[in-house]
Amino acid sequence: MLSKILSATLIGIEAHIVEVEVDITSKGLPHFSTVGLPDTAVKESKERVRAALKNTGFNFPLKQITVNLAPADLKKEGSAFDLPIAIGILVSEGIIQPDSAMDYLISGELSLDGRIKPVKGALSMAIKAWQDKLKGLILPGENANEASVVHGITVYGFSTLPELIEFFCGTNSKEPAFVDISSVMEENSLYHDDFSDVKGQEHVKRALEVAAAGSHNLLMIGPPGSGKTMLAKRIPTILPDLTFEEALQTTRIHSVVGILKPGQPLLATRPFRSPHHTLSDVAMVGGGQFPKPGEVSLAHNGVLFLDELPEFKRNVLEVLRQPLEDATVTISRALSSITYPASIMLVCSMNPCPCGYLGDSRHQCTCSPHQVHRYRQRVSGPLLDRIDIHVEVPAVPYKDLSNEYCGETSKTIRDRIQTARQMQVGRFSKDNIYSNSKMRSKHIKKYCVLNPNAQDIIETAMHRLGLSARAYTRILKVSRTIADLAGSEQIQAEHISEAIQYRTLDKGV
Repeated sequence: MLSKILSATLIGIEAHIVEVEVDITSKGLPHFSTVGLPDTAVKESKERVRAALKNTGFNFPLKQITVNLAPADLKKEGSAFDLPIAIGILVSEGIIQPDSAMDYLISGELSLDGRIKPVKGALSMAIKAWQDKLKGLILPGENANEASVVHGITVYGFSTLPELIEFFCGTNSKEPAFVDISSVMEENSLYHDDFSDVKGQEHVKRALEVAAAGSHNLLMIGPPGSGKTMLAKRIPTILPDLTFEEALQTTRIHSVVGILKPGQPLLATRPFRSPHHTLSDVAMVGGGQFPKPGEVSLAHNGVLFLDELPEFKRNVLEVLRQPLEDATVTISRALSSITYPASIMLVCSMNPCPCGYLGDSRHQCTCSPHQVHRYRQRVSGPLLDRIDIHVEVPAVPYKDLSNEYCGETSKTIRDRIQTARQMQVGRFSKDNIYSNSKMRSKHIKKYCVLNPNAQDIIETAMHRLGLSARAYTRILKVSRTIADLAGSEQIQAEHISEAIQYRTLDKGV
């Protein structure tokens, strides 16, 4: 008898429907074959399915069994086809009625004792099931809450194979999973760090506030122990709150990679990714034999922090150019091309020289000018051109460390940033951009009009500091953000002056 069960495979972060066709015939010798471009994990499912059926009290048919995964030209990977194959066999054997399993998308890995283990990409499967208007989605119990954040699709979570069989046979009235989105967003939106923990560094905090308000890329330059990493980790706490749509996008990527925390149906905080400098270019932007998202996509809608920037391999840094410009990553292979979202705020840190103490009044720098030049040349000009703000982070003096004064909280700073971002969203509502950092030439010409005093200041800076045309554009973008924080419609002289101070490397310091 032939049976058809719907399942799904993941390509990038998108789920694609797969028909699991199971044909069982008593003619010939017992044999089990799986066709339709399965990988090794899919081929091994026959052993897991056989043991799971036997250990839960069902007979595995000693017949010729052919499993076809259609469309056959789509590569299938992973263990998520165990459950639909087992259900397909039971339907073909008449244990489950075909109508009861029809129009359900089924996915899950089977253990040898019949338990249903979690799978990756449950959220993407739920979105696909909703788009195709299927009856419902059947998943492992641990994935049910994650999938149920998608309204309009009924999600059932099961822990064991017998429990699912009873559901299909009508002897188990399972209730669909339900998640209160507002409660989940509220419960999971708390940060453990706060800007009030940082002692001193008031000018750096101001630079970080400007960067967060306009989603500007940022580079911090300072000696070891000056607090660069501590400051970077607190940037997500001052970024605007995630919207539900942004949370859905971010959760989807983490779900596909399989790093979503157990019991957490939705990511409600801005992601913060800090990869080690030894990572490869594939780990940074994604790819591999079966392409998976990289660090830049895992930081989507959040912060990608590169500590000790010059220590990263040159090719790893160069692959960041496309994501920083387009907010997407495209992985092209001979047979396919996959695009991942990568809308990030890039935050970097570096020492001023190899020993780290150039310009530090408390330590003697041992580096020659040639060594300093070579060290800074490890970061290419094109990448630096994509970083709007450079800020020096000096060592914190003892009086600031011992001071009991606590600075502003993250919430206070975030409230100001939210107001500035709302101005930007309204300004660019018809242009499909959401922050000043994404402004193009036509936007700069329209929204970055300078008064005569501001024009004089930037003209003087261009001549005396030898700033490039790109630096000029960056200064205008940053000054627009500073004006937004001040609630000013026009860019004033003080806004331009502050923006010029955030071009440390252009000044040759």
